[in-house]
Amino acid sequence: MRVELVTIGNELLLGFTVDTNGAEIARALSAVGVEVVRRTAAPDRAEEIAAAVADGLRRTGAVLTTGGLGPTRDDVSKKAVAELYGVPLEFDEVVWSDIVSRFARAQRAPAAANRSQAEVPRGATVLRNKWGTAPGLWLDGELGLTIMLPGVPPEMRKLLELEVLPRLAARASGSVVRSLVVRTTAIPESTLAERMGEIEREIAPLTVAYLPGTEGVDLRATAWGMGPGEADRRLRAAADLLRERAGEHVYGEGDADLAAVVLEHARRAGLSLGSAESCTGGLVGGRLTDVPGSSDVFAGGVICYSNRLKAELLGVPPDLLAEHGAVSEAAARAMAEGARTRMGVDVAVSVTGIAGPGGGTPEKPVGTVWFAVASPGATETRRIVFLGSRREIRDRAAQTALFLVLRRLPA
Repeated sequence: MRVELVTIGNELLLGFTVDTNGAEIARALSAVGVEVVRRTAAPDRAEEIAAAVADGLRRTGAVLTTGGLGPTRDDVSKKAVAELYGVPLEFDEVVWSDIVSRFARAQRAPAAANRSQAEVPRGATVLRNKWGTAPGLWLDGELGLTIMLPGVPPEMRKLLELEVLPRLAARASGSVVRSLVVRTTAIPESTLAERMGEIEREIAPLTVAYLPGTEGVDLRATAWGMGPGEADRRLRAAADLLRERAGEHVYGEGDADLAAVVLEHARRAGLSLGSAESCTGGLVGGRLTDVPGSSDVFAGGVICYSNRLKAELLGVPPDLLAEHGAVSEAAARAMAEGARTRMGVDVAVSVTGIAGPGGGTPEKPVGTVWFAVASPGATETRRIVFLGSRREIRDRAAQTALFLVLRRLPA
């Protein structure tokens, strides 16, 4: 089965909102054997929406839209599609009852404008939205199939998973397009590619893609047009080979978060963690505390941007800072050891560097970052020069700090 996506909203075309819905829908549809052949963005104008949907229906016979189902005047998707199909909008009492009940739970009453959300194209199947006020719609007619979902990502996601995918899977051919991602960090893309060798030939007909980002390089293996069982078997074998060749730089699969992996390893080992950050300004601690339940492992962190606080809070000797500078191996070592001692933790990581865009020198260019990990028996240090913007340098430094901690923890 082939389908086109039409994402609706002026904000998408003006660049104020990134179309994450389209990417998520495409991944979900391919996993059940539905091929997305085109993605189109349309403004909040009825004639443009109708034209985009009509074009998609002529090409594939099936279109999925997101957005334009709200209660405001710029939400015109239903009207545009109903007119395209030549059917009127009719008030649906069941949908209206759902909307009233949702407002009542918040001790509120719906506005008059909300009544428009209970209008449904004649002949459409209502996909009940338990997470918002805009129901999804399934309209199948002579023109083809049009599926309409709200643009709010959590609502779209639930309706897609529970209402749309089961219906589309029943129509699909039985073959699927599935991917498996192996996540790596602290290794350049070119070096990683050298480690992979002739991986493309060895895993064919699967394909592999290198996806670099500030957190590292993801390796995505994809199986195309196979039965679900065969796809899963081939992907597992390919992922195992990717992991073997990437070695110690692999930290997980899928959407694995390095901070969560660090916390789980420390938890299993019964070790507590702390951090001392200068140029990253709390990003390491923020990554760790983003993970629910981190408090049983992560004791806390110190943001010591100034030399005075490095000395006062971590006990870094002022003479050391004067001789070597804040961005130095000696300073990073003293920060990590001071954090470990003063926080009373088993393992502490420090980060100090020059994030730019100014402040660099020939000896210490912008992007220079020193790390140290203090643990029982030893303190290890590392220097890396990162490229990129200030934000990219700081994000890469935080990811590297977590990776260096992971390397010091029991597997």
